[in-house]
Amino acid sequence: MQRLLIKSAIAIAAISTALFSANAAFAEQDNKPGTDATYIGAGVSAGVTNGGQTGDAATFGGNIQGRFAVPEAPVSVRGAILFSDETSALMPIVSYDIPITNNANVYVGGGYSFVEADGQPTPLGNRNSVVLTAGAEAQFGDSIIVYGDTKWGIDAYQNSSADALSFQGGVGYKF
Repeated sequence: MQRLLIKSAIAIAAISTALFSANAAFAEQDNKPGTDATYIGAGVSAGVTNGGQTGDAATFGGNIQGRFAVPEAPVSVRGAILFSDETSALMPIVSYDIPITNNANVYVGGGYSFVEADGQPTPLGNRNSVVLTAGAEAQFGDSIIVYGDTKWGIDAYQNSSADALSFQGGVGYKF
């Protein structure tokens, strides 16, 4: 568990550094605040919590995430799939997007996690739950997006009142 936490912290630090130290790349773009990119991406996902029961251990896996930017509005419709080697959790999410610099946003949002095989571990618990998320995304060039976020699954483990927490990072393609 400790090694997973260390790897997660390193991944978050690397993603944060890429997002917030790339001002030169942003300056070459069209100098608008934030990004209105609609994209799909893939990366890693690390669950860092344990539900306290057998089979509830923190789980490392992957993610597929996408964003549909609502035109002329500070909200987006997002979708995420967090998967392990046993099953996946599907999440529709609505977010509020806050521009922080040219071509970069932070966002907060909420949705619901649907676990495909109830009781099997995903990076965000092993049962359906309400999900809150916070993250950042940045656009590089015309079509590359780098993203990272944290997802909090409320009461996300069977036979336990424990919440789940996972960290995601990845690279997307704007279309």
